[in-house]
Amino acid sequence: MERKKSSAEPVKDTEYGTVKYTDGLTSSWKFWQKRRYVVGVLAFLGFFTSYILRVNLSVAIVAMNAKVRKVNETGEKYFEPEFNWDSKTQGLVLSSFFYGYISTQLLGGWLGGRIGGKRVFGLGIAVTAFLTIITPPLVRVSVYILVALRIVEGICEGVTYPCIHAIWAQWAPPLERSKLATLAFSGSFFGTVFAMPVAGLMAEHLGWSSVFYVFGTVGLVWFFYWWIIVQDKPEDDKYISEAELAYIKNSLGNSKADKITHPWKKMLTSAPVWAIVAAHFSENWGFYTMLTQLPTFMNDVLDFKLDKTGYLSALPYLAMTIVVQFSGHLADYLRTKKILTTTQVRKFFNCGAFVFQTIFMTCTGLIFNPIGVVICITIAVGLGGFAWSGFGVNHLDIAPKHASVLMGIGNTIATLPGIVSPILTGYIVQNKSPWEWRVVFIISGAVYMIGAVIYGLYASGEKQPWAEEHEETNRETKRSYENPAMEVDNL
Repeated sequence: MERKKSSAEPVKDTEYGTVKYTDGLTSSWKFWQKRRYVVGVLAFLGFFTSYILRVNLSVAIVAMNAKVRKVNETGEKYFEPEFNWDSKTQGLVLSSFFYGYISTQLLGGWLGGRIGGKRVFGLGIAVTAFLTIITPPLVRVSVYILVALRIVEGICEGVTYPCIHAIWAQWAPPLERSKLATLAFSGSFFGTVFAMPVAGLMAEHLGWSSVFYVFGTVGLVWFFYWWIIVQDKPEDDKYISEAELAYIKNSLGNSKADKITHPWKKMLTSAPVWAIVAAHFSENWGFYTMLTQLPTFMNDVLDFKLDKTGYLSALPYLAMTIVVQFSGHLADYLRTKKILTTTQVRKFFNCGAFVFQTIFMTCTGLIFNPIGVVICITIAVGLGGFAWSGFGVNHLDIAPKHASVLMGIGNTIATLPGIVSPILTGYIVQNKSPWEWRVVFIISGAVYMIGAVIYGLYASGEKQPWAEEHEETNRETKRSYENPAMEVDNL
C-alpha cells in the first residue's frame, strides 16, 4: 500500500517522552505501538517455541524408558518400561535432530533473503510443531520412525536462526540491531529454562505423551499469530505509523533492491566473516560441552546426581536469558551515545566474554565441588550472553542484505561442536578420572581463547565494500541516520 513519507525533521520532546515531526506525526513511547518491537517479541516467542520443541524429547525420553506398573493376563502386577531402549539407541534418537539441523543452515539463510524471513521462520517452526504432535502414536510403531521424525524436525528448525536476519535487515535500525536481535535470540535460552522443569512435571503427572501434544499445540498457536501479524517489510505492515516507517526506512537508507545477489567469493574470502564464524564455533563448543557433559562429569568425578533437579539444571540458561537482554541494550546504548564504535562494542563484548568463559570453564575442571561447579558453569554460560551481542549481531553490521546467508554459513560450522565434542570427550574420558575430565574442560577453555584472539584481530563493525553492491550513497539519508534525535527509543 502507498504511504506518505515524512520529510519533516524530528524533534525530541523530553517532557512527554515522544519524538514529534513538524507535520504533526507523533509516535508514542509505548512499545506495543512500535511495530518493530512487536516483531521482536513474536520472534522471541518463536525461538522460545523452537527450543521447547527441541528440548522436549531430552526430558520425555527418561519417562519413556522408565519402568511403569503393568498387569498381565492373570492379574499379576509387574514393572516394565514402555520402551526398553539401550544407551546406543537413546543416543541415536537424541543426536538425530542435529543431523537434520546442520543440513539446512545455509538454505535457511538463502531462502530468507529470497522469499522473506517471515515465511521461512514461521513455516519451519509450524512443521516442527505438527510433527511433534503426531510423535506419540508413531513412536509406538517403531523407534526408527522417531529417528526419521527428529531428523525432519532438525531440517525444519535449521532454517530459523539464519532466516531471522532477513527480517532484521528490513526492520532493525542500525543502532537498535543489538537489542532487537538479542531479544529474539534470548527466547531460545528461556525456552530451555521453561521446558526442562515443565516437561518433567508433565511427564510425571500427565504421561510423556502430554509433552509432545501440549508443546506441539503451543507451536501451532504461535504460528497463527506470527503469520497474521508479522510482515517481511515495515512498508507492508498496515498498522505501522508513518513516523516509525520513516525512521526505519531513513536509518536503513531507503534501499529498494528487488533481488539480492550474493557475492559468494568475496563473502567467503572476507576476514570479518570468518572472524564471526570462529567466534560462533567457539561459543557453541563451550556451550555444547557444558550442556552435554556436565551431568556426566558430576556423576563420574563428584558422584553427584541431578535426577530431580530440573530447576537447578535450568539455572545457567536463566542466567544467559537475563544477560543477553542486558548486553543487547548496553551495546546499543554505548553505540548510540558514541561512547564506543560498533567495532569496539562487538570486540569488547565478544572477546571479554570469551576470556572470562575461558577462566570459568577451566575452573570447572579444577574445582571438584558440586556447588562450585554449578556456580562456575552458571557464570560461564551466562557470560555467553555478552558474546551473542558481539558475533551474533555482527552479520547485520558488515553486510545487512547478506546477513541471513552469513548466519547460515556460520551456524552450519557452529553446529559441528554438538557432534564432535561428545565424541572427543568419549575418547579422552576412558577411566572417568578427574585428570581426564580436566583435559576436556581445558580444551574447551582453549577453544574460547582461540576464538577471542581471531575475533579480536579480524572482526569489524563496519559495512564491508563487497556489501555495497547495487547500493547508492544518499547524503540526505546519511544525515538523518547520524542525527541523534533519530536514534532514540521513543519512536
